Amino acid sequence: MPGPMGNGRPDGRVQVAKAKDFKGTTKKLIKNYLSKYKLALIIVILFTIGSTVFSIVGPKILGNATTEIFNGIVSKLSGGAGIDFGKIAQILLSLLVLYIISAVFSLIQGFTMTSIAQKLTFKIRNDLIGKISKLPMKYFDKRTNGEVLSVITNDIDTLSQNLNQSITQIISSIFTIVGILIMMFSISWEMTLVSLIILPTATVVVRIIVGKSQKYFKKQQEYLGHVNGQVEEIYGGHTIVKAFNGEDKAIENFSKANKVLYSSAWRSQFLSGLMHPIMNFIANVGYVGVSILGGYLAIQGKITVGNIQSFIQYNRQFTQPIGQIAQVSSMIQAMIAAAERVFEFLEEAEETKDTENPVSTENIKGNVKFQHVNFGYDPEKTIINDFSADIKEGQKIAIVGPTGAGKTTMVKLLMRFYDVNSGAILLDGHNIKDFKRGDLRRIFGMVLQDTWLFSGTVKDNIKYGKPDATDSEVVEAAKSAHVHHFIKTLPNGYNAILNEETSNVSAGQKQLLTIARVILADPKILILDEATSSIDTRTEEQIQSAMDNLMKGRTSFIIAHRLSTIKNADLILVMNHGDIVEQGTHDELLKKGGFYAGLYNSQFEECNDEVG
Repeated sequence: MPGPMGNGRPDGRVQVAKAKDFKGTTKKLIKNYLSKYKLALIIVILFTIGSTVFSIVGPKILGNATTEIFNGIVSKLSGGAGIDFGKIAQILLSLLVLYIISAVFSLIQGFTMTSIAQKLTFKIRNDLIGKISKLPMKYFDKRTNGEVLSVITNDIDTLSQNLNQSITQIISSIFTIVGILIMMFSISWEMTLVSLIILPTATVVVRIIVGKSQKYFKKQQEYLGHVNGQVEEIYGGHTIVKAFNGEDKAIENFSKANKVLYSSAWRSQFLSGLMHPIMNFIANVGYVGVSILGGYLAIQGKITVGNIQSFIQYNRQFTQPIGQIAQVSSMIQAMIAAAERVFEFLEEAEETKDTENPVSTENIKGNVKFQHVNFGYDPEKTIINDFSADIKEGQKIAIVGPTGAGKTTMVKLLMRFYDVNSGAILLDGHNIKDFKRGDLRRIFGMVLQDTWLFSGTVKDNIKYGKPDATDSEVVEAAKSAHVHHFIKTLPNGYNAILNEETSNVSAGQKQLLTIARVILADPKILILDEATSSIDTRTEEQIQSAMDNLMKGRTSFIIAHRLSTIKNADLILVMNHGDIVEQGTHDELLKKGGFYAGLYNSQFEECNDEVG
């Protein structure tokens, strides 16, 4: 997916490329969202037209005041009554009333349109967040976090702001052009024709500029996505970058993308910036022509001085809506392109639907059976070839093997983060596809190598898996995970706030908190994926007994690299290249002298070397 988008504002957002299906996306936007606000849109249109009409009439009335002053001065010089200030005041008062009405109309349409835009984006944001929970894991495997976030943030922001401005602006611009033309023709058709000569010129210039700038806007959008992705990636892992002295390489990669972004942004913004001065130049040329012709017609007595002033004012305003329409067309392109990306996201293939007659999980005991499971994240690259295992309820199952053997993948399949390509996984004799995903996942409690805590209190983080837990239950879970003492040392204890990156607690403490979370949830099946990898040996020994107590009576899957931690497992599944190559207890596998014995002895030798 391309990167973020916008419309060249100082905050860094850039205008997007042209939508691939402008017509189709526009229909979706109208049908799925805008159609719900028909009455409000009618109000916007009517009040925009009203505001425009009242503002257009103003210069003509002001011209009448100028004529009255001019005639009064001429009359005074000729010995007449002079200027009629009462009549001028009446004209100016009527002009003030018109402008006040125009402002009120503009305020009403602005308020209404803002409400429409914000309600619409509120609904789309909710739809996007709801969609995320339905997308399969493979969707996120193929995209960076920055690319997904750009849809939810920048695209929605572009859609909201451009929608709010473009509809009223284009209605106002069109009616301004029509209204000004009517007023200009009512003053002098000759002067109007002179003014209209600039239209073809302005149109050609606008099309040339928009055409040339569009490709640079597209490139700018693409490389802003690259730049954002790099920043998100580097700052997300800045500790590793520093540890491996990768700063220079990171800066080099960023500079390359940033140079392309700079080049395309410079060209696109420069070409867009040409629009205003060129349109001003064309307008000034027309202004000179109109002034000369107006003076001639006034001398001929065909128009009044006030009419000349009104016409010149209309002439000055005439090119503005043309430029605004050109600008709005770019805004609409940006808006539709943003909407297109949003709709593409909303139309992504979701996880397969749950079965209509799901099996209940109420009396699940925890018998798990893998039957000839075959799986690959890419269908053409199988990583689990033929996995079979029969696990009885309450057993403590260890899954071991070298990196890349498929250990964690088996757990992801068990929880239906992914579905098997062939074969089946049975839970108490039922295919896991016969359960609702939500019900199935509530059976499991997971502690992963990569901890996840959110910004909030310690208590809320522990209660994540059981929101209705009492404070005493939270404390008991923390004690079982040997993290209660640490929590009491924090300011405010269980009400202490973990910051966004949870950098105010250590890696080991994070892991203890996630273990407390699982203990509190009291699941029927446990999955511990390198659960003690971030904990020191002393702490590991402390929680091992708590884990043993927790696992009693529950089926437990333990993925571990340190084989010394799973000696008491009821069954050890030894995996290599996606298959179970050995299975048995620790002692049985050592006696075989096979693959497991080789792994265990190599770790034992490493420990001896370290001690030595």
